[in-house]
Amino acid sequence: MRKGILYVVSGPSGAGKGTVMQHFLPRHPGMFYSISATTRAPRVGEEDGVNYYFMEKDDFLRLRSADGFLECAEFCGNFYGTPKEAVMEKLSMGIDVLLEIEVQGALQVMDSYPEGIFIFIVPPSMEELRSRLVGRKTEEQSVIETRLDRAKEELRLADRYTYIVVNDVAERAAEELEAITTAEEAKSERKFEFVKENLL
Repeated sequence: MRKGILYVVSGPSGAGKGTVMQHFLPRHPGMFYSISATTRAPRVGEEDGVNYYFMEKDDFLRLRSADGFLECAEFCGNFYGTPKEAVMEKLSMGIDVLLEIEVQGALQVMDSYPEGIFIFIVPPSMEELRSRLVGRKTEEQSVIETRLDRAKEELRLADRYTYIVVNDVAERAAEELEAITTAEEAKSERKFEFVKENLL
């Protein structure tokens, strides 16, 4: 049985990662979408166990001390992390896993799980990024400026990723993401076992 493929999707805050996922995930019901844990408060419409696992800071730090996260990061005063156990279990079962995480966390996964496929979602322009962040109407202007400054730093790291997807139209970006997963599945390193078992 082949090992599952770990896909890591990240990009600047406001790049539209979540919207792209809304178009992509329904087409891949067999893929395990790993939900991150966070210490930030839920936004309007977010549900615990659906969008994030919302945790108290003390509980988060306790799990981090027990090496319970594949990656974790602090951003704008809040902690984010990917619970490790469920991800590794699914991969060992041959199930593909998708992480949608912050850039800081993705860099950690590059070090700890370099065989992962890393996909960087970028906005079409900085003006569009600002518009998306303002349009959320969930944060003070000072936080938006912090996110924009961080975005510029993160964009300089884009060449460390396996792929870059420009999210100008979410559905088109999802189609590009789908093409990436199709190509990765067809790589000879993954399909040669099939050739050996069925054709040689």
